[in-house]
Amino acid sequence: MKIVVLGGGESGCGAAYLAKKKGLEVFLSDKGAIKDNYKQFLTENEIEFEEENHDEERILNADWIVKSPGIPKKADMITKIHDRDIRLSSEIEFAAEFTDAKIIAITGSNGKTTTTSLIYHILKNDGLNVGLGGNIGYSFAKQVADENHEYYVLEVSSFQLDDIQNFRPYISLLLNLSKDHLDQYNYNYEEYALAKFRIAENQENDNFFIYNKDDEMSKNILEKFEIKAKMIPFSTKEKLTEGGFINGENIQINLKDQFTMKIDELSLLGNHNVANSLAASIAGKILEINNESIRNSLMTFQAVEHRLEMVTEIDGVKYINDSKATNVNATYFALESMKNPTIWIVGGVDKGNDYTEVEDLVKRKVKAIVCLGLDNQKIIDFFKGKKELIYSTSSMEEAVKVSKSLGKSGDTVLLSPCCASFDLFNNYEDRGHQFKEQVLKANGN
Repeated sequence: MKIVVLGGGESGCGAAYLAKKKGLEVFLSDKGAIKDNYKQFLTENEIEFEEENHDEERILNADWIVKSPGIPKKADMITKIHDRDIRLSSEIEFAAEFTDAKIIAITGSNGKTTTTSLIYHILKNDGLNVGLGGNIGYSFAKQVADENHEYYVLEVSSFQLDDIQNFRPYISLLLNLSKDHLDQYNYNYEEYALAKFRIAENQENDNFFIYNKDDEMSKNILEKFEIKAKMIPFSTKEKLTEGGFINGENIQINLKDQFTMKIDELSLLGNHNVANSLAASIAGKILEINNESIRNSLMTFQAVEHRLEMVTEIDGVKYINDSKATNVNATYFALESMKNPTIWIVGGVDKGNDYTEVEDLVKRKVKAIVCLGLDNQKIIDFFKGKKELIYSTSSMEEAVKVSKSLGKSGDTVLLSPCCASFDLFNNYEDRGHQFKEQVLKANGN
């Protein structure tokens, strides 16, 4: 069987390595430049590859093509692959075919990385043999090739789910839905939502689907989307006979037996993280992890980098890095959890954002808006007349300097951009690292 892998990043190199290890004929092609560490990895493992080129004839002669989630589904090469009716899969689909491990897969518009990391922490803390992968950490395919895990906890994006055929997690979680990546889904919110629901499309009645009962779009889709898996809801608004919910000052899970824990004992801050903790606890209960072990994990879990990450305090002003908030809904949760007057750093590549969702929170909680991007006009125009203090900056150094000059003891500076990072940064991680670097510099470190 001839395997072609498109994309020479973490997932592509992992998929090529797995194919090679399984004795399949493999060729990796990247239209851009491949990073040196990945080139070295491919060379050391005798995997044939090309960069800054696509050998169309060779690619279209494949039996099975594995595509990086970063390649747009409307790209010319992808259209040609579909026209030839060649099987096209994401790395998660490809790797899942070579393991019998139980897969716990997490998707949603916001909270995926936090919840994936939290579930991994719960399983690891209980002594289970577990791997972490998908959109987070190391390549799932490479782990399947080299490590014999009994469980995998995978963060899964809609782009990865677009390219599945048989992918069937033991437990799937759909945390929430909000308008994101609509440019890739014909600006159709329902089309994007249905892509997320594909996480459950191959599940059978011996599998589990954990979902958010408070989420409006999920409710709408569930009315027309048949799910065979056992459905278990969570809610922060209503009490449930089965599932996870808030009961007074506690979170409570009713499943087989009962699990309760005080909300103020959770290591994660904010209402959205109460929902994430409920979802993760349900997964723990399905896997028959005992209550004490789940409680201990929820108390000891460390927040994910770039997601409401406390950087430092300077002269009584807290600096929080929420660079992973690349859409308005993610920033809504961040602003909602702010207790002090907030200097909000926002901006980047707009993905069709509608700022009315955060308008009320900005009125109540934000003291000043510091725009950070090559083009800040849309944000300035929207908040003009609603906020007196609006500043435009075009570098992280400038944004942090302006924010520091505005901050008084008791304030919070929050980087929660609402936007993609690609105008000024390599990715949201680069943006978050630069924020932390400039903040520590401002503190004389």
